[in-house]
Amino acid sequence: MSGARAVIPLIQVDAFTSAPFGGNPAAVCLLTGPAGEGWMQDVAREMNLSETAFLYPEGSGYRLRWFTPTVEVDLCGHATLASAHVLWERGRVPPESRIDFETKSGRLSAERQGEWIELDFPAKPVEPVESPPDLLAALGVPACFVGRNRLDYLVEVEGESTVRALRPDLALLASLPVRGVMVTSGADDPRYDFISRFFAPGSGIAEDPVTGSAHCALGPYWMVRLGKEQLLGYQASARGGTVRVGVRGDRVRLGGQAVTVLRGELV
Repeated sequence: MSGARAVIPLIQVDAFTSAPFGGNPAAVCLLTGPAGEGWMQDVAREMNLSETAFLYPEGSGYRLRWFTPTVEVDLCGHATLASAHVLWERGRVPPESRIDFETKSGRLSAERQGEWIELDFPAKPVEPVESPPDLLAALGVPACFVGRNRLDYLVEVEGESTVRALRPDLALLASLPVRGVMVTSGADDPRYDFISRFFAPGSGIAEDPVTGSAHCALGPYWMVRLGKEQLLGYQASARGGTVRVGVRGDRVRLGGQAVTVLRGELV
């Protein structure tokens, strides 16, 4: 990144929601070229959101990286959704064009589907594992199933009321050697197929409001459990958010809406 005094657009977007102050807020930092990791981490800490996205043009698409207030992460759905929303909204990309992002998780893409944005992400299915003692102790509830992929643990519990009532021991969860823990059950509301919550204190996020990347595991899991390739999930955080999930082999299509709530400049 050249020019220490360059003015850099910084936009805050609520992702996986159709209304402001819902879903998951992400900051999107529009760069002209690469920036230092330390500087990006400082900006993410300053924004103090679950993720801040940094992107700049590269080839026919964009290079994209994501930072929590404490660490860089390999995959993030809501900040990718927010990034695509900003590029279309600011006219950087024609509204009918697909956007390709090069990331630490390979190439990801975004397309507009009316009022929705659809992301093409890698599926991250979990494998059944024996639960480490600290996991269920931290959650304080029995599990129907425990699985793990490279990023996270997935824990299915008895029902929606259990998911909503969780008050986990965050310090104990932070000791686990994973990015985070998703807790899920079938949904009581017939509009949804499943609900979930996502805790990532070890990555600097006590509870993430809506986690697109977690649905790369939740989608394949509930596809097998329910026998459906098209699913609708609700993440039952205090802000709440809705994620469409379509499973296509080793890829997952994540659908959501987004709303800009703040536009500024980083100087």
